[in-house]
Amino acid sequence: MTGVRKSLAKVEISLRWDPSPAGTPPHDLDLVAGVFSVSDPHGEPVYLVHFGSRAPDGTITLDRDSRNGQGFGWDEVMTLELDRLAPALGRVVVGVVIQDPGPAGTPGRTVFGSVAGTGLRIREGYTELAVLDFAALAGATSATVAEFVRDGAGGWSLDAGARGFDADPQEYTRLMGAARG
Repeated sequence: MTGVRKSLAKVEISLRWDPSPAGTPPHDLDLVAGVFSVSDPHGEPVYLVHFGSRAPDGTITLDRDSRNGQGFGWDEVMTLELDRLAPALGRVVVGVVIQDPGPAGTPGRTVFGSVAGTGLRIREGYTELAVLDFAALAGATSATVAEFVRDGAGGWSLDAGARGFDADPQEYTRLMGAARG
């Protein structure tokens, strides 16, 4: 876990991966953010931001989305304007899910270990806050990669680190906010 203890304002999270080999189904990785209230920071998210959605107040947006990893540089980019979030919101958890991982327990289930060239970068402006890969999560189908927490003075800090789950995207959104054990 890498902790950045300073008041963060506007953060960009970028995800990349290589396209699937020719003749195989495309890998589709997606960024997802869960926003939690100050009163229930590990309960149900107040709202989720993912492909096809954005924060109701426009503070969290998915600026780039890829369904196959093709493109130059970063395939997915999410922007979080933490300094604009309502005071009642105190925690934002960001994760990555593999779409269509297949049924649990099946040999064809897509896991991070079968997706080449994965990487994630978190930065504020031109300052790199964290760089992660998914090598340690080879058997996972989803992962939490960053947790932003508001302190008592209203500033935001970052704890970055990958924590893997064997969960489909729907199940992952129910698990992502749980306290780290």
